[in-house]
Amino acid sequence: MTRTSLGVAAPNPLATSAAVALAESGGSAVDAAIAATLVTMITEPGVVSLAGGAFVTVAAPGEDPVTVDGNVEMPGRSAPPSRFGTGLREVTTSYGGGLTMTVGHGSVATPGALAALDLAHRRYGRAPWRDVVQPGIEAAETGAPLGAAAASYLALVHDDVFGWDPRSHAALHHPDGAHLTAGETVHVEHLADTMRLIAREGADTLYRGALAEAVAGHLADNDGLLGAADLAAYQATVRPALRVGLGGWQLATNPPPAIGGAVLAAMLLLLGGEPVHEWTTVERRRAAQIMAAALRARHERLDQAEDRIEAAEALLGEVRAAGPAWLRTSPSTAHVSCVDGAGLACAITTSSGYGSGAMPPGTGMWLNNCLGEPELNRPGLHRWAPGTRLPSNMAPTVGQHSDGSTLAIGSPGADRITSALFQVLAALAGDQQLTDAIDAPRLHARLAGDDVVLEVEDDLAADLVGPAGSALGLPVHPMPSRSMYFGGVGAVLRRPGGRIEAAGDPRREGATAVLD
Repeated sequence: MTRTSLGVAAPNPLATSAAVALAESGGSAVDAAIAATLVTMITEPGVVSLAGGAFVTVAAPGEDPVTVDGNVEMPGRSAPPSRFGTGLREVTTSYGGGLTMTVGHGSVATPGALAALDLAHRRYGRAPWRDVVQPGIEAAETGAPLGAAAASYLALVHDDVFGWDPRSHAALHHPDGAHLTAGETVHVEHLADTMRLIAREGADTLYRGALAEAVAGHLADNDGLLGAADLAAYQATVRPALRVGLGGWQLATNPPPAIGGAVLAAMLLLLGGEPVHEWTTVERRRAAQIMAAALRARHERLDQAEDRIEAAEALLGEVRAAGPAWLRTSPSTAHVSCVDGAGLACAITTSSGYGSGAMPPGTGMWLNNCLGEPELNRPGLHRWAPGTRLPSNMAPTVGQHSDGSTLAIGSPGADRITSALFQVLAALAGDQQLTDAIDAPRLHARLAGDDVVLEVEDDLAADLVGPAGSALGLPVHPMPSRSMYFGGVGAVLRRPGGRIEAAGDPRREGATAVLD
């Protein structure tokens, strides 16, 4: 195969190295992004794992952009009624200023990430599947240094979330019980064997094969809802990407029934075609007003909608029709971006929630706690019908500019995903440099009960705290600058003529590489 030029932004150097290796051997941007994502799932414990959900947004030259939906589903097809509401552990942590979540075997949703990666590879890959998985096998065999972002999260939850399961505890703690710290090697027993199985049998092993038997059997013995029938019924789905224009960019992001892409699109539309050329106090206020309005609309119209596709289309229709005037009338995650020399762009965001802490024996694979994420389960725990795709904040996005530029971008960060991407895309469309757009201080509108609180990095305190904050009508909560709480945007931009730029967020140790 012909060597492919490539730009990649990923959570750590091992992931970027995996992407570069695939490109050097002739793999496409999608091959590279999948390899980097699999390595990330191995090397970012507590942040993401193989048994989570993922969305893959792809723009291939000459084709309409699509998103491969591999989000998690509500399980329980064959579970007895008495099983619902069991197998749950409530945990309160200090992460993000205070967060209550639910973990345990009953918090595990049907995972879709591997199915999405497999389907994206079959549609857009050039390298053999075993070659795409090989870097993940090697990372699992040798172990990987614990990154600062994962270490900072695990320091808060290592006992409550990852300490009650003996296999999980052994992977993240020393024999004397002390938890691993940043830079120390994480080596998870049996994980390399699981990766070899995935290389041989493809994603199907998690849905109808040996890995499915291990997962379903373990959960059946421990009050979990997820069973063999849920895994066997799971299908990744290809959907037309949700498109929105800003400046010279045509952007394509994650469509409903996910929520993140629709909220991001609403925010971008509310700019009224006026991107941000410079982050002045006036522009910060405008961004805060837009985020607060979009957040309220999400809470009131999308989070518990019976038909999220219909609800999102209605919301976006109103915003498109009214533009900025609508503002006056309207009331744990990882990301990889890749663009290759042919203009093929791929953005993959994957999440395991905050982690259930459960690890089926013999697999080395942590299971998600997506049923225990409060922002994804507004109706309550175990209230979705089996087979329902859960809401998602993930919004992997690709873009094409009228000058011929190509973009792949995304971020981890739960409900901070959309606010982080909104600010970066608004600045990028205003001709700010890619690195500057990502590095700039951020703010985020968060729902606290029925009120909206504006969280801001300390850099913005002078602009938005005090009289300026009061003018917005929102309470303002300063937070540490460059905090991983505000996301971890990773982006790759291919300029006209083929020059490739890659930028990672200083908030999450993002690693980048460019292969000419």
